[in-house]
Amino acid sequence: QVQLVESGGGLVRPGGSLRLSCAASGISFASHAMGWYRQAPGKQRELVAGLTSGSGGSTNYADSVQGRFTISRDNAKNTVFLQMNSLKPEDTAVYYCNANRVWFGVRSDYWGQGTQVTVSS
Repeated sequence: QVQLVESGGGLVRPGGSLRLSCAASGISFASHAMGWYRQAPGKQRELVAGLTSGSGGSTNYADSVQGRFTISRDNAKNTVFLQMNSLKPEDTAVYYCNANRVWFGVRSDYWGQGTQVTVSS
């Protein structure tokens, strides 16, 4: 059974930092690309940051978080992180961890339950 369990969300003041973690089980973690998405009330879920599979990995970020957020992974611990700095009220959302892999042309996606991030003074 695949499980992605996020942690690290909470309430933070503008300009503050948070570090989200996502622990994966039930998948071959290193062979999956990992991503963080977010969904604010009334808005569609959007990709925040992505990281390719393997140990080196290349990253991509939404324009709105470029330079402030950093995605990383620890394959030994089956965990992906999202370091969020210089947080803004518009970063408020539920953040979801995603694991995905394309296998023989078929993409599989797995999702965590989400963790709330609220940026407010």
